[in-house]
Amino acid sequence: MSVVVPLSLGEAVEALGAYPGAMVLAGGTDAMVEINEGHRRLGHDGSPMTVVAVDRVAELRSYTIDRPRGRVTIGAGVTYTELLAEPLGSLLPALAEASRTVGSPQIRNAGTLGGNLGTCSPAGDGLPVLSALDAEVLLASSSGERRMSVHEFMVGVKRTALEPGELIVSVTVPVLDGRQGYAKVGVRNAMVIATASACVAVHAPERSIRLALGSVAPTVIRCPDAEAFAAGSVDWGTGTVDPEVAAEFGRLAAASSRPIDDHRSSAEYRRHAAGVMARRLLLRAFPGPADTAAPTEESETR
Repeated sequence: MSVVVPLSLGEAVEALGAYPGAMVLAGGTDAMVEINEGHRRLGHDGSPMTVVAVDRVAELRSYTIDRPRGRVTIGAGVTYTELLAEPLGSLLPALAEASRTVGSPQIRNAGTLGGNLGTCSPAGDGLPVLSALDAEVLLASSSGERRMSVHEFMVGVKRTALEPGELIVSVTVPVLDGRQGYAKVGVRNAMVIATASACVAVHAPERSIRLALGSVAPTVIRCPDAEAFAAGSVDWGTGTVDPEVAAEFGRLAAASSRPIDDHRSSAEYRRHAAGVMARRLLLRAFPGPADTAAPTEESETR
């Protein structure tokens, strides 16, 4: 096995251009799981695997907050622990909630948002949030850069639109004016892979409600019927929702899911859990009047 340790984005892209089949290693929290389960091969035809370790690439470890334009660009190497800290924790509260549910403190210190996206498990905790926020992914290779919607990037179970030699550079998400939240269920209360997960994100200026579900389909899904129903049924003036509306929102969410039976859960339970979480998150998003003053500070970079 050979390991390449680039110190800049240019060096990382150059390394992947030379070794397009290399395994990109960021936090490494899923690396051995992927290898042991056969999703990664230890080289082709018995040849040594090449690993490109990107944890020292500064461009991937930073984020930029563009307050005037209302968006945040997060480097692929930003860790879950950093997503929990301020100011990201307040600007992207659902992503912080999802990050808090990931593994142990040691895993959150090492695991990265880009790694979660690159692994593309339907149970990935950050992915329903990125889907609900309509995130945009920036990719780079020796041929240049390209941007795509996160919905196009996630192709299937642990399959992405990444081409050989491409690297996930960053994810850009909007800062919404409205409540948002994330929830998941699993076989125990901590350090668990999601049996089902959900994210609800509200953007009051557009009167839009986004709902994304994880672990109930081959990839993370949005629920347009539930979203349209909720947007037309909540009381935007008082910031409240009737419990019957929330219940129907949950029913529509469950109907949108396409779960399977496996060793962690039955399809029936996953469908039920998706509906319950969607209902609860909508009720939490519309508890009554709240201050939602927009931030006024200028752009800042870290």
